[in-house]
Amino acid sequence: MRAFSLILVLAAVVLSFSSVFVVPEGQRAIVLLFSKVQKDDADNAVVYEPGLHFKVPFVAQVRKLDARIQTLDGTPDRFVTSEKKDLIVDSYVKWRVQDFSDFYLRTRGDKNYAETLLEQKVNNGLRTNFGARTIREIVSGERSELMADALVQASESARELGIEVLDVRVKQINLPDEVSTSIYRRMRAERTAVAKEHRSEGQEKAEEIRAEVDRRVTVMLADAERNARSVRGEGDAQAASIYSNTYNKDPEFFSFLRSLDAYKSTFSNKQDVMVIEPDSEFFKYMKNASAQ
Repeated sequence: MRAFSLILVLAAVVLSFSSVFVVPEGQRAIVLLFSKVQKDDADNAVVYEPGLHFKVPFVAQVRKLDARIQTLDGTPDRFVTSEKKDLIVDSYVKWRVQDFSDFYLRTRGDKNYAETLLEQKVNNGLRTNFGARTIREIVSGERSELMADALVQASESARELGIEVLDVRVKQINLPDEVSTSIYRRMRAERTAVAKEHRSEGQEKAEEIRAEVDRRVTVMLADAERNARSVRGEGDAQAASIYSNTYNKDPEFFSFLRSLDAYKSTFSNKQDVMVIEPDSEFFKYMKNASAQ
């Protein structure tokens, strides 16, 4: 009798635990009866809010789903613009489960699988919007409009998954590596051409400056040479005047001094040889003592 009572107690405990389930905060739950989602009288799926709930023991299966806002940060994908130009676009999506029954039936409650399907739908919408615009339109100011259109398309296509798309954002737009390399090369060539043009203009300006400086130097040298000649002429005239005055005062003494200077210059080097007649005027003061 005691064993039977113990079995009844254990059965009651097991039955109680199998009849109760708890939904944590931030989650929702649906119940499956014979692999079908439990529905109410209006044929709507019954969604259990956070808290303590009861279910049919052993038969009903509880599936808990995350009801919080999720962030899908997908991998950058390649899109083609209306100009047939490739762009590498990095985007993210904010989403949450709206219809828990449809979400479970479409994705079996697998978040990763749901995000894979959602990413495909969002990228299809982005691909359509990028394909209708040029690079200039995308970069110059239509990005907000593009994201708004993508949000509308993603919301419509994701509704069948039981997902509500809250936001679609384009984080970054880049050119493919091969295109970027080509653009950088073209930019480098353009900058090189501009640099060469600037250097050429600088060299031309330098030549003009050098020519102007050379002209000024030539003029200054010519003026200096003219002034020097004028000064030398004045000095020569003054010296000639002094010589003339001196000669007029004592011609014989002047002649004697000039001869001494000539002797000094001539006989300064012992190696010099002179071929001259002994009675030449040059030896006037050497052979005529009375001429002193």
